[in-house]
Amino acid sequence: MSVLTVLKERGFIDAVTHTQELEDYLNNNRATCYIGFDPTASSLHVGGLVCIMALAHMQKNGHRPIALVGGGTGLIGDPSGKTELRKIITQDEIDENKAGIQKQLERFLDFSDNKALMVDNAKWLTTLEYIPFLRDIGRHFSVNRMIKAESYKSRMESDDGLTFIEFNYMLLQSYDFMKLAKNHDCFLQMGGSDQWGNIVAGIDLVRRTLGKQAFGITFPLITTASGIKMGKTHKGAVWLDPERFSPYEYYQFWVNCDDADVSRFLALFTFLPMEEIEIIKSLEGADLNKAKTILAYEATKIAHGEQEALKSLKASVCVFGPMEVSDTLLPGSSIPRGVHSPATTESGESVPSTLYSKEEVVDKALVIDLLTQTGLCSSKSDARRLVKQGGAYINGDRIAALDQIVSKTDLEGDEILLRAGKKKYHKIIFE
Repeated sequence: MSVLTVLKERGFIDAVTHTQELEDYLNNNRATCYIGFDPTASSLHVGGLVCIMALAHMQKNGHRPIALVGGGTGLIGDPSGKTELRKIITQDEIDENKAGIQKQLERFLDFSDNKALMVDNAKWLTTLEYIPFLRDIGRHFSVNRMIKAESYKSRMESDDGLTFIEFNYMLLQSYDFMKLAKNHDCFLQMGGSDQWGNIVAGIDLVRRTLGKQAFGITFPLITTASGIKMGKTHKGAVWLDPERFSPYEYYQFWVNCDDADVSRFLALFTFLPMEEIEIIKSLEGADLNKAKTILAYEATKIAHGEQEALKSLKASVCVFGPMEVSDTLLPGSSIPRGVHSPATTESGESVPSTLYSKEEVVDKALVIDLLTQTGLCSSKSDARRLVKQGGAYINGDRIAALDQIVSKTDLEGDEILLRAGKKKYHKIIFE
């Protein structure tokens, strides 16, 4: 099975250029492909996971992926998918963010022996001379065609309009494609559906300047069954950096996905065989919840390693109670099988926790303040609303009053377990 078939079957493909030629190219060559990553933060997040997993599938099928970090274009900002000007960041910030991004990509891609490359476009973009660039590259671009691109149209229709800096972005991204084609025989660019115009422009530039055929693949914007953009929670983005978003929280993000998303997310965000995933579509109730557990385990294992996935599984069992994973459910998963119960697991050390002194909490702190401070609620008003609706708990007991203060009787040993709703927990540990 070709890698293009794999990507189509698993739901990655939104659009493809030169479909048959690309199929032939991938079947007959060890192709090099690339995706650009914007270094505006020191961590990638789940919203970009489709791109990362696509590169991983390319590598698993014998091709060489390039992660292009936009150290040069990051100094300008991509207008694609934005209705306002992106914040300009400094070179020091870009360097710091690059280091964080590479560390995360190493969980998904094998960079040893040039099996995958990480390249920074600052290497060629920051040394460009303006007049030669306009003469040699700019002459290949039609302004009439550029302003029809969706990324430019949305910015031009916004209140702030499109800056001249951003207008240059298509030229620079196309130039990236040309440089990677010339230096690394990279003739396939992939990216989100908002990158279609930039990718097509790059293909055209490669043809005009190098006389070579290049290709493009775009991925759909992934939303949840409820229509929410993938990777958004009450706490904001679901980061891949364990310091920003703990492995346990990451695990819980996947466990809490909508029933309608389980099989789709298993196809996109794990490497489990599709013939096993197809069976999940007919499951419901408790069986579907067990499939969610495997989804969470596999996704956490890929992003954070098997040890963190195991710790998160055990912590989840300690909080939510016994669970059985049968040998026949998604057998390709490495999740431990059999019955998992609190008595047979380690302590829930991976449950998000905060260290407090008893002196500042016991007989002093309002429970609604702790709900806010621990991030279980976004604000005091949110905490009050939760208490009024009966969804706030301390050690399993419902919090009945807005002015309830933590007392000695609330302590279990040197800990307190807070809960917001059915699935959000946070542990208070006393020094």
